[in-house]
Amino acid sequence: MESSWIETLFGTKKPIIGMCHFDALPGDPGYDREAGLSAVVEHARTDLRALQDGGVDAVMFSNEFSLPYMTKVEPVTTATMARIIGEISSDIRIPFGVNVLWDATASIDLAAATGAAFVREIFTGVYGSDFGLWNTNCGEAVRHRARVHADGVKLLFNIVPEGAYYLADRDVASIARSTMFNTRPDALCVSGLTAGAITDAAVLRAVKEAVPDAVVFANTGVNIANVESQLQIADGAVVGTAFKQNGEFENHVDQSRVAQFMQAVGAVRAGLIAAE
Repeated sequence: MESSWIETLFGTKKPIIGMCHFDALPGDPGYDREAGLSAVVEHARTDLRALQDGGVDAVMFSNEFSLPYMTKVEPVTTATMARIIGEISSDIRIPFGVNVLWDATASIDLAAATGAAFVREIFTGVYGSDFGLWNTNCGEAVRHRARVHADGVKLLFNIVPEGAYYLADRDVASIARSTMFNTRPDALCVSGLTAGAITDAAVLRAVKEAVPDAVVFANTGVNIANVESQLQIADGAVVGTAFKQNGEFENHVDQSRVAQFMQAVGAVRAGLIAAE
């Protein structure tokens, strides 16, 4: 698989994708009807600016607070996310991706509608999860990408889904190898149990060693204390909770935490260049 796309898209090795978590949306149990959608838009704009000004290489928009998640979202969710991204589009200065939790087709639709460069989703496997029995149809999702003329959208496959257990009795290295052979993803994402939960370095290493030519992202739990060790294994990281005020999932982005984190990433990159 061609891995140079990450440097072409993100402009660097070991890219950091910062998560811009949308507040609960219309139709979600936690939606603040009194504050309304305008508050969701402005919170997203504020977090986007903090991530960009803090120095991340890309941003990913997600309906993180649409708890509990659905494996097939209602149309209002995708439509609302498209509106939010449209309203803040003039502020976006770096590559961006989208993730409609947990609906692969809706994520691709949103990417097509907004011009997103990549999508992160659960595209493969069957799981027993907190959201019920969770089935996927990778062939359908990839064909849908072609039907909506989003062929250029990169697909990041999360192969260790949060809050779910793979029903087949297979180790993660086997899953990584067969996923790469059968579905040809642009990247693999390795996660902990939930958002903010540290990605097990042993699992991350097992995946990277199983498919050394694949792009592998550490998908959860990367923070300033472990970013050096995680990036020694992974080709990049998706970061959300570590950028929040006090490092708490429910809070909004703290630009100073982003800047400190990216300074540490810069040191890791400098070390890699010196070692070449």
